[in-house]
Amino acid sequence: AFTAVSISVIVGTALTAFVYRTDLDYPRIMIAYFWVLAFVLIAMARVAHHQFRSALYRRRWGESKVLIVGAGEAGNLILDKIRGSPQLGYRPIGFLDDNCAGHIVQGLPVLGKVLDLGNAVHDYRVDEMIVALPEASHQDLLSVISHCEDGKVSIKVFPDVFQIMAAEVNIGDLNGLPLLTMRDVALRGWRLTLKRIVDLLISAIVLIFISPLLLLLAFFIKLDSRGPAIYCQERMGLDAVPFPCFKFRSMVKDAEAETGPIWAKAGDPRRTRIGAFLRKYSLDELPNFINVFLGHMSLVGPRPERPMFVEQFRQMVPRYMERHYEKAGITGWAQVNGLRGDSSIWERTKYDIYYIEHWSLWFDFKIMLLTLLKFLRDPNAI
Repeated sequence: AFTAVSISVIVGTALTAFVYRTDLDYPRIMIAYFWVLAFVLIAMARVAHHQFRSALYRRRWGESKVLIVGAGEAGNLILDKIRGSPQLGYRPIGFLDDNCAGHIVQGLPVLGKVLDLGNAVHDYRVDEMIVALPEASHQDLLSVISHCEDGKVSIKVFPDVFQIMAAEVNIGDLNGLPLLTMRDVALRGWRLTLKRIVDLLISAIVLIFISPLLLLLAFFIKLDSRGPAIYCQERMGLDAVPFPCFKFRSMVKDAEAETGPIWAKAGDPRRTRIGAFLRKYSLDELPNFINVFLGHMSLVGPRPERPMFVEQFRQMVPRYMERHYEKAGITGWAQVNGLRGDSSIWERTKYDIYYIEHWSLWFDFKIMLLTLLKFLRDPNAI
């Protein structure tokens, strides 16, 4: 959009001068005004178009009927995503699965077996089919797709874990020799310095403005239960180097003394009264801005995990340690897409790696803006 708007303004100015053949010398500031105005109007038009289309989809205008092939974990994940995103315009009508035909899964009927795909597409007038069989071989997938060759239906395939991790494959060349780029780390060189400057400036401004709130919350935490208001928990950051992550204490003192490190969960009985409030609105993470100011973290990046969990995940999830190629962040691409807390670590890793490979300053600002918008709409979503 940036390049397109810039070229359009320059070409438009040149054509205007050529067609009207005026001797008027356009001030440079006027061209800058045209550029800013064009950029703002195009952005507003895109937002308005997206909102209008989403509103129509929410009212079931122009929606697409979706059939999910596979009622396992992947199929359930896809159904959750569809139900949580009504603006996409999808209406799931059912599953097809060899193991539970005739059953009800998450309130959706399993309409038959995979072999019934052709009939299901015709009988239910399916617009789009999503194949959620990540364990299936290529031959099995071709067999599934062949069942609906006669129907005018869009087909999408949910990939397996390896395909997810290797999805960003770009074709390039080395002086005519074709090469496949399997990994492209975008954040390096001068971009690191630029990102650090943005982190430093924004974290300093935020800390100045929220300092009264930090003091007030610390006072209530001390008033509510014994123990420090702020505690340091070891997390893994850039290059898998541990750092002290500052958070408001939301649980009783020595909460893991008997159990050892365990994953926090919704309604955790170890929470204090004020801690439940802090965790509900993610206020316990406000001291993370201190970490950003000190250089331990960034405003945007993969959320940091504790060392013992990192050791578990690295053995389970391909390319998991690539999350540590960048600094950990207060918010991230995974979080604004609804993946936080006790969510799929495979899904979170996919989004984190996508962020690392597609980093740009505009991408960071987009994530920060989405985080703010999601918080204003639903504080529990962040």
